[in-house]
Amino acid sequence: MGAAKAAETGSGSASGDSSGSDRGSGDPPTRATKGKLTLRFSGATDNIRAALRQARRHLASLPVPEDRLATIELVLAEALNNVAEHAYAGTRPGPVTLNARHDGDRLCIVLRDMGRPLPGLVPPIGTPPDVNRPVDDLPEGGFGWFLIRDLTDHVDYVRHGSENRLTLEFSTP
Repeated sequence: MGAAKAAETGSGSASGDSSGSDRGSGDPPTRATKGKLTLRFSGATDNIRAALRQARRHLASLPVPEDRLATIELVLAEALNNVAEHAYAGTRPGPVTLNARHDGDRLCIVLRDMGRPLPGLVPPIGTPPDVNRPVDDLPEGGFGWFLIRDLTDHVDYVRHGSENRLTLEFSTP
């Protein structure tokens, strides 16, 4: 799938179409209604950045505190970058779907891709950074899964056939 593709009518994930008038150049088309969002795009790095911008705009329209939005955005960036860097590593970037649903005090985001499965079919625990080391001595990367687990209320991963499905849940006080 090249650039982003809008969700199809009747997909069951969301109904109603956003006008897209607030989208930035290159952002994926969206299907959004109050509290629901569906984005479909390829796992290429540029498309992931565009999807993050569009998701951020949608999430900012919800009654969620700004600091919580920043946390959600960080987790989404980590998870989607993992798709590009690991699930589709060394292959042509394949499709990614982001579904978000906000029900007042909970936000549930489901990411689906057709890339490689997680090793052992289990999300890594991840390790926290050693803050007793000089910043210049910290390794590049390796903290993503720690951040994802630490900053969400619930993480679930399943592999259905050739599809990875990562569910991220957040309280939104």
